[in-house]
Amino acid sequence: MDPNTNRGPEEYGEQDAPATTPAPAHGGPGAASGGPARTVQLVSGPYLLTVNPVDGSEIEPCPPGEQPAVPGKHGPEERAELARAAAPPAVPVAAGRPAALLERAEETDRLVRLLSRGRSVRVTGPSGSGRTRLLDAVATACDGVAPDGVVRLSGYRRTPTDVMYELFAAVHRAPLHRPDRGELLRLLGEIGAIVVLDDLEFGGAALDELLGATPECAFLLAATPDVAAPSPGSHLEEVFLGGISRDACRELLEGAVGRPLADEEAAWAADLWFESEGLPLRFVQAGALLRQRVGAFDAYGEPSGDVPAGDERPLPTVAEAASPAPLIAAGLGEAARETLRFAVALGGELPHQAHLPALAQDTHADAALGDLLGCGLITPAGGHYRLAATVQDQLTDAGYADDAGERALTAAQHYAWWAGHPSVTPERAAAESDAILAAMGVLTGSRDGGHPSAAVLLARTAAPAFAAALHWSAWERSLRHGAEAARIAGEVAEEAYFHHELGVLALCTGNLDRARAELEASIGLRGVLSDRRGAVAGRRALALVADRSGTFTPPAGTAPAGEEIPDARTEESASPPGGVPAGLAAAPAVDATAPTVVTRSVASGKGAGGGPAKGRRKAALVLGARRNLVAAGAGALLVAVLGTVVTLGAVSGSDDGTGKKVTTEQSAQTGQSDDGLPADQPGTDGTRTGQGGRPGTVTGHRSASPGTPGTSAQPSTGPTGDATDPTTGGPTGGSTRPTDPTTRPTDGGTSPTGKPTHKPTDKPTDKPTDKPTDKPTDKPTPTDKPTSQEPTGSSGSTGTGGTGSASATTTGSGTTGGGATGGDAPTTGGGSTGGTNGG
Repeated sequence: MDPNTNRGPEEYGEQDAPATTPAPAHGGPGAASGGPARTVQLVSGPYLLTVNPVDGSEIEPCPPGEQPAVPGKHGPEERAELARAAAPPAVPVAAGRPAALLERAEETDRLVRLLSRGRSVRVTGPSGSGRTRLLDAVATACDGVAPDGVVRLSGYRRTPTDVMYELFAAVHRAPLHRPDRGELLRLLGEIGAIVVLDDLEFGGAALDELLGATPECAFLLAATPDVAAPSPGSHLEEVFLGGISRDACRELLEGAVGRPLADEEAAWAADLWFESEGLPLRFVQAGALLRQRVGAFDAYGEPSGDVPAGDERPLPTVAEAASPAPLIAAGLGEAARETLRFAVALGGELPHQAHLPALAQDTHADAALGDLLGCGLITPAGGHYRLAATVQDQLTDAGYADDAGERALTAAQHYAWWAGHPSVTPERAAAESDAILAAMGVLTGSRDGGHPSAAVLLARTAAPAFAAALHWSAWERSLRHGAEAARIAGEVAEEAYFHHELGVLALCTGNLDRARAELEASIGLRGVLSDRRGAVAGRRALALVADRSGTFTPPAGTAPAGEEIPDARTEESASPPGGVPAGLAAAPAVDATAPTVVTRSVASGKGAGGGPAKGRRKAALVLGARRNLVAAGAGALLVAVLGTVVTLGAVSGSDDGTGKKVTTEQSAQTGQSDDGLPADQPGTDGTRTGQGGRPGTVTGHRSASPGTPGTSAQPSTGPTGDATDPTTGGPTGGSTRPTDPTTRPTDGGTSPTGKPTHKPTDKPTDKPTDKPTDKPTDKPTPTDKPTSQEPTGSSGSTGTGGTGSASATTTGSGTTGGGATGGDAPTTGGGSTGGTNGG
């Protein structure tokens, strides 16, 4: 079926335009056919928006040369043409004569009088009371009163912002221009018109916003009683509509059937008037029931002649007259009934008559719209028709909702093809927005196979058209339906597109927080798909959001300030989730002469040799190891920034009693040893290894009172043959003092006064249970083996081991010296004892 069936070229574009088919896979209308995608550039406030149905709309600050001129106002002829285009399509009524407006003359005169004085009026009445017919009569009577004429608008599923932009478009000549909020209010303040707004759905503060934005306009509003009432400060005049009298209802019924009523029919009409409270719509439907008594209608609304003349059907009961829709539909043709089924499937929205032949599979189905209008089953709603009040519920109970999902799927597939056709203008697609959005909503909420994917395709095709037509409320609703349907269907690329469009829309409307969230979601999804073009478009829009909000948007993957870094669970410490903080990245190099930070703890246990150690104090060094960041807390961060190094000195002397200072070596970098292992890797002998994995480095030490051998307060010396080479770690046969003069600190320990003559009384109580990953490869060969286990060897081992633990030296003096003079165990006993007691 050609999309231009029964329509003129002025509403659909050129007749000979090449046909294209929208592609569901990463492309909008025309992408699959090889033709160019339909892109539209428009100005929205300070932005230049390019509606791109392929990769997503692009937005940028509007260049000075692209700024539109000041919008001018339409003339009377242009306003009349726009009013005809916005009205619902005229359809011929097959049977009876058009219903007259009865007993509404007094209300009409009063409304015209109030509007002529510049007063705004709200007409409140139930559905079926004739509010739309009354508004038509008042609008005709007020023509020429206001300088900008009479503007007919619809409030059906419209917000105050939608109404304000539609009023601006109806009065001003501004193609492809959507002013921002400030400019819109300025332009609306210059409009002097009588605005007739039917099917109003908001009140209270929202209505005050609309009235405050248009101080020079007089409004005629029509709403049902369930809509929120105006605020007391709105100063609106209230007019209530009820039913009409019994005589007026009888006159209306006679006009519907085209003849006077019989006595039996008059009595039946009186009962119906009492039950319906005189609503005119009920008597229009009753006239359809009376016409069916004579003969059923065919597809064109003419009597079919199935019932012989004089053999009339019985009158419906009052209960049947209270719910006449199924009974009326049974007397219509199959095309009309199929049209009603589609309307029920779409939530009460009726497709345009040009689409009915394709949907109902009947070439004459477009005539069914006149049958339904003449029977009172449908009513105008803006520029289209919808089911009248309570008709949908009545038809649903009668089974017209069966297979509603399949009919919604058929409608969605048809609209997806039609909206993507190059000959269909965005304005024409926007006129069908209510039916299109209804199909999206049904398929999005359905879990049947293929329904969400069909909703994605329809939203992908129709959303760019709604954006180009400046019908942005429909644009937003279609994007939200599409994002939800894409999530259900698992179409990540389409979901990313919808999030991008929602972010661009939020940026255009000034909602920067929502724009940032939607764009970040889109960039994340496109990053997963490696969609570089889409990600670039999203980053550009996100940069514009950051520029407008005046805040810096951190790159993806960084952690906000103050985010807690999770504890590492492995020996190889993990990096913080937000990367290395700037303070740490700019930290100076570690200085060996920096102040020492030591924390102390008291514990009891066994020493290295297995004996008890009572009241042993342990000093734990916190040196910025990444795996201890959480446990150390703020102290570890301070140590890492300042580059502190712990110096616990122990001095060893020569045999002649000359005191020598035990020096510390260059401290290891934060959390890393020379061979790539963490600084606190456990050693083979139960101690912590220092640089290069050699034993002698510990993270916790004890402190002793002055006078205790092997302490920093009174260091002891060892034999002269216990030292090691500072570069190779092998024995040198010299003293325990390191040979490298550059490693001597300026504040070393005091010189020993002699060898201690007693054995240390306290030993370490806890023995590490974790084993090292690799053992030291250099074992010292002592040149002088002690003949007895004197405290001298232990003391020398203790002081040197303490030095190795504190500074993680590479000289190995503490390890080898302690191991050589330990006596009990040359390999592990001396190193362990020296490492733990030398602190």
